[in-house]
Amino acid sequence: MAVLNKMTPVCPFVKVARPDDASSKRSENQSKHTGEHEGKAKNETVDSPLIEAKCPLGYDSRSFKVGPLSCVICQALLFETSKCVPCSHVFCKACITRFNDCPLCGADIEKIEADNDLQKVVDRFIDGHARIKRSHASTDAEAAVSDNKPVIYEDVSLERGAFLVHHAMRAFRARNIESAKSRLSLCVMDIREQLEASPNNPELCSQLGAVLGTLGDCCRAMGDGGSATTYFQESVEALSRLPTEDMEIVHTLCVSLNKIGDLKYYDGDLQASKSYYCRSLEYRRDAIKSHSDSPSLTLDVAVSLAKVADVDRGLGDEEGAIAGFREAVTLLESLKINADDVALEQRVRLP
Repeated sequence: MAVLNKMTPVCPFVKVARPDDASSKRSENQSKHTGEHEGKAKNETVDSPLIEAKCPLGYDSRSFKVGPLSCVICQALLFETSKCVPCSHVFCKACITRFNDCPLCGADIEKIEADNDLQKVVDRFIDGHARIKRSHASTDAEAAVSDNKPVIYEDVSLERGAFLVHHAMRAFRARNIESAKSRLSLCVMDIREQLEASPNNPELCSQLGAVLGTLGDCCRAMGDGGSATTYFQESVEALSRLPTEDMEIVHTLCVSLNKIGDLKYYDGDLQASKSYYCRSLEYRRDAIKSHSDSPSLTLDVAVSLAKVADVDRGLGDEEGAIAGFREAVTLLESLKINADDVALEQRVRLP
């Protein structure tokens, strides 16, 4: 059986270090962040005061609270809003159909009705959220802060992607896959619009590749292997444009390649499966040449070796399979996990 990638979804709009990077960069980042914070505070004091953007319904990009337009079951924004009869409490359709009693009041659910009016409100909120541009015109708030310097209102539009992805991840974890897919599709549209204005932007390409990969996960969870393969291939295409010096990009790219390989494997197309596994292994071998002391990357190479060896066994190449498994075991035995590498240790213990 193919070795599956088991990962905790992360927001592609936040740069997350690999497990082995955490301990080596902690002191460096602390001093760097301290200096940046002090410099920023000094600049804000000298220049204009900054008013942080706030959402009136509590859906701030940093807090992600459960607001009045949220489903209390999945805690994401309502999707296919449905109303319980007779209590009139509202939830996502996919969430409430698993219940016979209302999760809020305990009343028997006689039937479930679509609440199209409330869903239109949610859709308008999503469309407008994080797109509001605040004017720098004089206001009472500005006068209260300073009589001479204009107040700069922080623009939340840069956080729209993180906002959508966060709600998609909430819905995905609650098995509301259609909701997650809808939010991620909006995010992809936003990124592609930005790429039209700034083609080959590394950060945007990286975000697009990660979100497309998550869309592939949604389709795979829904049993739509064809669409999942398409999204993973688009993810690979987006990430392949980027330089491979960034280990997080290499990791995401290889995960998408392996997931295509997994789908081909379970479809019985072992030759196609091996080609994708070998591409992933090639990227990881190239990366480890300049990061030979990376335990996380060493583990990734071992996983890729095991996948290729497993396919070789299915194709009747017993000698090649044994050699691949042995090399993978040798790499795993060479791993030394520090006390700080909790995430890496959990990955090693996966069955």
